[in-house]
Amino acid sequence: MNTATSRLLAAGGVLGLAAGLAVAPAAYADGTTLALTDPRVTPAPVVAGDGTTTQACDGSTPGWIGATGATPTLSVGVQAPASVTEQPRFRVLDETGATPVTLVENQAAPVVNGTASLGLTGLQNGHTYTWRAHLIAADGSRAVGPFCSFKVDTTAPTVSVSSTDFPASGSTAAATKYAGQTGIFTLSGLDPAPAGGAASGVACFRPVLNGSPSVFHCGDPGTVVPGADGTAKLSYKPTQWGTNVLQVQVMDNAGNVGAASYSFYALSNPNPPQAPGDVDNDGIPDIVLPDGAGNLQVISGQATSTTPTTVVPANQAPGGTGWGPFQFAHRGWDNTAPADTVFARDTRGGTIYVYRNFGSLDFSGGAEVLDRPSSCADVDEKPISCPADYTQDWSAVEQFVALGPADKFGGQAPWLLTVEHGNLWLFGDGQLQFGTENAQQLTTSGNWSNYDLVAPGQDAKGNLSLWARDRATGELHAYPLPLKANGIADFSALADPTAHGTGAFFTTAAYPTLGSSGDLDGDGNPDLWAVTADRHLDVFNGWTAPRDLGVLK
Repeated sequence: MNTATSRLLAAGGVLGLAAGLAVAPAAYADGTTLALTDPRVTPAPVVAGDGTTTQACDGSTPGWIGATGATPTLSVGVQAPASVTEQPRFRVLDETGATPVTLVENQAAPVVNGTASLGLTGLQNGHTYTWRAHLIAADGSRAVGPFCSFKVDTTAPTVSVSSTDFPASGSTAAATKYAGQTGIFTLSGLDPAPAGGAASGVACFRPVLNGSPSVFHCGDPGTVVPGADGTAKLSYKPTQWGTNVLQVQVMDNAGNVGAASYSFYALSNPNPPQAPGDVDNDGIPDIVLPDGAGNLQVISGQATSTTPTTVVPANQAPGGTGWGPFQFAHRGWDNTAPADTVFARDTRGGTIYVYRNFGSLDFSGGAEVLDRPSSCADVDEKPISCPADYTQDWSAVEQFVALGPADKFGGQAPWLLTVEHGNLWLFGDGQLQFGTENAQQLTTSGNWSNYDLVAPGQDAKGNLSLWARDRATGELHAYPLPLKANGIADFSALADPTAHGTGAFFTTAAYPTLGSSGDLDGDGNPDLWAVTADRHLDVFNGWTAPRDLGVLK
């Protein structure tokens, strides 16, 4: 309880005029009849759980005044003929006990700018008050306002956190989950009632994992309503191994806020699940996009909102100025790191950076620069002379994707597919030493520049494909890339980009960005995701049934 509120609720039980009102001159609003209007107490009583305020002047359930630091003040508007000079009078009852107690009887209050106000002191925590105003003129005419009610709760609620999956730091209990796995956390709220009074009750929690608490209201995104017993169970997935901190704020129905901090240690999983498209080792493919501030955000493919599970700070990008100018590709890993290797292409110069990823997405240690082959091969992997427009760096790359396993011998090692001078090129041999292998030219027609590549990876049966959006029409094409008898992908479907249309259209005006991270919904088939013109993130079942996750940061 703050000092101002302590003084407000100090013992004495006496209510009196706010300073300066006792001798204020009358200034009534012009009116032909005597009337008292808009009875109210400020600050307005609230029911924080549903975000409403109420003056309860109609017999409805009263709201609560919390520890706002402001002196509660009763007010009514006064309309009266010019002949009336009498002051309104207030009556206040404490109705907490079985028998109401009169605290103020016929207390006059001057009218200033058409309003009479009475400041209250001595209100008691946990008590219920009813009040009304009346005015009797010298000629016997009168105006009587309705009875209005409010309650007082100035005690902040408390909250505690527990978890058997991730016990608190310092506990002797062993964790049952690892970083990247979902654990259950129990929040227990308590709003103690003062002796002889009532508490407003716990309204909501606002938990923040590895973040900073801030001002909130019940009903805001991320808030949680407790059950009847004052508890709530949350599912959280700590994406980083090491110490994590769950900050929990709790609000009661009077708007008072308490808080608790729960620290726990998440061990690194010695056997993390591996799934193509997954960058944080939880076995679920992820969507990787820069935000408006230049940070790199990771959004789970099974998310219900655009809230990222991990954010890679802008200063960890090459040059330290943010991830905005980079294109990203990820699908597959080598034997040195268990999560998707992340490729970041700098569109300003063409350098491709490689981040071998252990799932924590800590890129502070810097990246490798991806070597480029100096020799070439055709679509059948036969050595050929490199075309005259083939560059020794990545500056000619118009776009790139991580295709997925291009042969059955390389496991889930990454392969990159690029568009250069209108043709498709494949890089990789099941390892990241791209510079030691031939660059494989898959097409020679030069007519792929007007297509946006989307790499969905394999389906549950191991079938690989490539998708592409025709920028002119918006039609999505799906090209099958089956494995041949020799275990190498058959790229013959890529000879004509106009073939294999799906009949599904995604115009560049409506969807500036298309992508796929693989199977997002667990049905065994890869799924499309898209960013709309107004930066909403839509995810699809295959390429149908869009689901809007909300606005991206």
